[in-house]
Amino acid sequence: MSPRHIFIEFLKLGCVSFGGPAAHFGYFHRRFIDERGWLDDREFGELMALCQFLPGPASSQLGMALGYRQGGMIGSLAAFAGFTLPSALLMLIAGLWLAQGDLQGALGSVLQGLKLLAVAIVADAVAKLYPSCCPDRPRQAMALLVAIAVLLLPGMLVQLLAISLAALIGAFMDAPLTLVRENRPLANTLRPRYWALSIFAALLVITPIIANSGIPAIFDAFYRAGALVFGGGHVVLPLLDAQPLIREGMTQETFLAGYSLAQAVPGPMFSLAAYLGAALEGSLGSGVVALLAIFLPGWLLLMAILPIWERLRGQPRLASALAWVSAATVGLLMAALFTPVFTSAVTSPGAMAAALGLWLLLHQCRLPLWAAVIVAALMGLGFGSA
Repeated sequence: MSPRHIFIEFLKLGCVSFGGPAAHFGYFHRRFIDERGWLDDREFGELMALCQFLPGPASSQLGMALGYRQGGMIGSLAAFAGFTLPSALLMLIAGLWLAQGDLQGALGSVLQGLKLLAVAIVADAVAKLYPSCCPDRPRQAMALLVAIAVLLLPGMLVQLLAISLAALIGAFMDAPLTLVRENRPLANTLRPRYWALSIFAALLVITPIIANSGIPAIFDAFYRAGALVFGGGHVVLPLLDAQPLIREGMTQETFLAGYSLAQAVPGPMFSLAAYLGAALEGSLGSGVVALLAIFLPGWLLLMAILPIWERLRGQPRLASALAWVSAATVGLLMAALFTPVFTSAVTSPGAMAAALGLWLLLHQCRLPLWAAVIVAALMGLGFGSA
């Protein structure tokens, strides 16, 4: 299949895929299994499991993997470009506007409303992820311990140690039965692409050395976040917030406003990087660099692993490690829900009531995210004029 055809297929999805990674999986399934017949349910499920285990944006990596099946490496890039382009353009525009605008007056009130929406969105994500990712007491304990550790000792190092420990524990536990596939003949015995693994590792080592300021520092911060986030979606929030470049380069209002806006646009949540990069330097180039940097490690790992996925997917220890890493990421999200999301947004009883109202609209009334953004902006204006 031609890269042009793959790009168009994913561009269509990139314009309508609201709802985050879980919804994206549904969009992909309907389009490429039910309507296009690119693969069957079993193959789709195995690819989805792989993308959830690898660092990076899970739904975007699944799209890259589907593009790879149809058109090789060029097909994977075409799928990424099509799926990401609509949200990236919207987030770049938002980042440039906020970087050059005045955060006082009406705009500041709107941002306050979007911060409250972020509380509702993250709370809803925790409520949905906890039952599925922490179905038993050991993994529930893991999630809670990770949340406690990150709250008491904030910073990326603690987060990385928590994820690593969870993977190590999972590798020596019994694998969940639902993740262990049946034994069957191997269909692919190709070697991994060592060049992709080499580039992935080299950039992790080299970029901190040369990243003093400006564009190199932006590339380093977002590449590191993309290389170390497991689960994608909402879980990238605490990793990005832990980056000193972002914490020192913008206010929490700007950061959380971008996070809320990322919920309202279709396509991958990692497009938030375009907004943050543009807001940090106030330029289109910095936004593009941040966007490419956060997606690059996930693509490199996917290109390295896909040729040997047939051999890897039958390993019980790998399945068990995935389950425990998922539980640890829920703990990271719990910590992020309290700080910075809750503590910076809910500063009064009225703000708490507004956050609860937004959560009810999202969770109970199933209000679309784009509509929730409008409601939150109006709430913020109401607070500002009160």
